[in-house]
Amino acid sequence: MGFNLILFYVFAAVAVAASLLVVVQSNPVYSVLLLIASFIGLAGLYVLLNAPFVAVIQIIVYAGAIMVLFLFVVMLLNAPREEIVQAGMIESVGTRAVGGLLAIAFAAELAWALTRSRTLAMTPAGNRPSYSVSQIGQRLFQEYAFAFEATSILILVAMVGAVTLAGRHLTEKRRPQSRIPNPHSVIPNPDSLQDHHG
Repeated sequence: MGFNLILFYVFAAVAVAASLLVVVQSNPVYSVLLLIASFIGLAGLYVLLNAPFVAVIQIIVYAGAIMVLFLFVVMLLNAPREEIVQAGMIESVGTRAVGGLLAIAFAAELAWALTRSRTLAMTPAGNRPSYSVSQIGQRLFQEYAFAFEATSILILVAMVGAVTLAGRHLTEKRRPQSRIPNPHSVIPNPDSLQDHHG
């Protein structure tokens, strides 16, 4: 067994275990940290595939920027634990139907990706186009500039929404309690108080 194969199993085990713990974990802060560990495992797999640029982007963009944004949102919303959802919402027929359709779509996409990866693996290495970092940057900001900017706007909207929700939560928490007396409360009679003191 070669050293690269050992590293492959180690990085794959880290990525799979961390991804499973993200789903199982009830604390969202721990989930974000475990997702960073999963991204680090994926970056190691990219290095083994001779794709160091993708590995560095995985660390800088996802583990460095996106996960810090997620952690910022989680801490801003002050959500230490996952809220328990009512059982009726989970057991509804519509929710199960949507979940089944998403599962089928994910299975079909996974099968297509595995078939495509086998097809690319059988392609001779000389026929594969190789791109440098500068060429990747030019294609990213020329051919895919709209998708790149749309993703940036989406992240900005998510941040503004998180700040708005957190501000509303803090406003409701700091709002003083009303001093209007309860209409059912009994107001003592002043004459009875004078008789009591006399």
